[in-house]
Amino acid sequence: MPHMPKLPGKRRRENPEAVMSIGEHLRELRNRLFISAIGITVMAVVGYFLYDVAYQFITHPIEVANARGAKLNINFSTLLSSFDMRLRVSIWLGVLLSSPLWIYEFFAYVGPGMTRKEKAYTWVFGVVGLLLFAAGCALGMWIMPHAAVILTGFIPKTASSTGIMDASVYLSFVLRLVLAFGAAFLLPEIMVALNRLGVLKGRTMLKGWRWAVVAIFTFMAFANPLPDPWSMIFMAIPITGLYFLACYISIRHDKHLAKRRAEEDAALDAALANTSSSGTITAS
Repeated sequence: MPHMPKLPGKRRRENPEAVMSIGEHLRELRNRLFISAIGITVMAVVGYFLYDVAYQFITHPIEVANARGAKLNINFSTLLSSFDMRLRVSIWLGVLLSSPLWIYEFFAYVGPGMTRKEKAYTWVFGVVGLLLFAAGCALGMWIMPHAAVILTGFIPKTASSTGIMDASVYLSFVLRLVLAFGAAFLLPEIMVALNRLGVLKGRTMLKGWRWAVVAIFTFMAFANPLPDPWSMIFMAIPITGLYFLACYISIRHDKHLAKRRAEEDAALDAALANTSSSGTITAS
């Protein structure tokens, strides 16, 4: 059975240089994965009892559509489909509720091999990424009721016409939509991260803004479940704005980096010139 990881302070006293073999790295990874899995399992049990609240939240778009005249029903087509949906929602809640634990375990595993500056950057990017992802998911949940109203508006308005949706299919649709918007909002942070790593220059990002805007609107056209173009434009505008913000941040970083390198080169040239002049005077 995996053992709990040792405290950092104790580990430092026993191993001042913090040198670990591959086997020790793998054992620590196993321990931290085990702790994360236990946390997800415990929170999934909690999520099992919070299922009714989560189910009301997930099916809120259906209620909004029904309030506007639609006749929609969630269908559990098999004997175990209701239990399957409850289990899937419970696991998702377990992952979300236990996120502070497994995020901590991740940083505790990679942290000892990082410098203080790298740790600061990691925490900043982690917090900003979490906020951007949450904003994208919130936008996806906001659009869901409107999508349900518009898409189910094509059902004939007759007494014999009723919209019956499979519960599993509906849940998958909601999750895909929400995750798609959450992932789309992470694009600017990925661009800034690539710039910080020296992979992509800010000016290069800005030069390709036309293709980037086309790609953003194309992605929104596929991710957006609504048939009208205005909702696609409304959802693409904030991502486009974040793209240009990422370009601005990257260009500022490139200018700051170029200025610092120029100062370092000037200081090095001055030091070499002083060394050369001192050698000339000594030789004479």
